[in-house]
Amino acid sequence: MPAPRDAAPIEHPVIIPGDPASGVVLLCDHASNSIPADYASLGMPASELERHIAYDIGIAGVTLRMAERLGCPAVLSTFSRLLIDPNRGEDDPTLVMRLSDGAVVPGNARADRAEVERRLARFYRPYDRAVGAAVDEALASGVPPAIVSMHSFTPAWKGVPRPWHVTVLWDADPRLPLPLIAALAADRALVVGDNEPYDGALAGDTINRHATVRGLSNVLVEIRQDLIATATEQAEWGDRMAAALKSILADPAQHRVERHPTRTASRHRAAFSPDPGPSI
Repeated sequence: MPAPRDAAPIEHPVIIPGDPASGVVLLCDHASNSIPADYASLGMPASELERHIAYDIGIAGVTLRMAERLGCPAVLSTFSRLLIDPNRGEDDPTLVMRLSDGAVVPGNARADRAEVERRLARFYRPYDRAVGAAVDEALASGVPPAIVSMHSFTPAWKGVPRPWHVTVLWDADPRLPLPLIAALAADRALVVGDNEPYDGALAGDTINRHATVRGLSNVLVEIRQDLIATATEQAEWGDRMAAALKSILADPAQHRVERHPTRTASRHRAAFSPDPGPSI
C-alpha cells in the first residue's frame, strides 16, 4: 500500500522527523501511487495503478518500520511516478513516461515542456526540497548522515524470473554498500545482488543529487516485491534492514564527508524508453 496519509494535499511529502543526529536519512522515492483528481488517473484503469509501474509495491511500509527502529528521519513521496519520477534528474528524458512496461500512459502522451514544468513545480520539487531539508538538518546536527534510498523490484521481467531477494545498488563510494552486502549475505537463505537488476550509477537521481555531490555515504536498496506484499512481511524486512544498518552505521567512516569519482556522468536513458522493470 502507499505511504499513510493525513489530510495534507498530495503535494506535501510524508516527513518522519526522527533524530537528525541518528547518522542516517531514509528516502522512499516511489512510496505512493496517488494521482490527483484533476489528472483523471492519467487515463489509466485502476488496475494499472496497482501495478509496479505506478509505485514501488510494499516499500513504504518497510521504510516506515526502518525509521521507527533506527529513530531516524525519513522522507516519502506522495504521488505516482507515472505523473513524474522524483528519482530522475530534471533533464532526464524518462522523467515523464509515455510508455511503461508495455502500458501506454494516455495522460502523458501530450505532456509538453510546459506541462512537465507544472509537474516539476507541483510534485517533484516539493519532494526534492524536503529531502534536501532533511539532509541539511542532519548535517547541522554535526553527524553527516548516510543516505539510504529504499525501492522494490518486480519478481520477473519480460518473463525472466529474478533470483535476488534483495539487491544493493551503488555508484563509486563503497563505504556503505560493501558492508551492507556482506551483512545481508550472512543470511545464507538470502540471494543478495550487487548492482542488480540495475546499475546504481544514474546521473541526476535522488542519491546523486543529495548524497554523491555532498560526499555523503550512500546506498540504494531494492527488495523483491513478492517478499513485502503484506504488512507482516514489510515489518520483517524493515527489522532486517534496520539491524543490518545499525552495526554498519556505528563505523565513523560512514559519517565522514568523502567525495569519490562518480560513474554517472555518461549515463542517460533513451527518450521515453520503457522503464526496465521499475523500480529505480
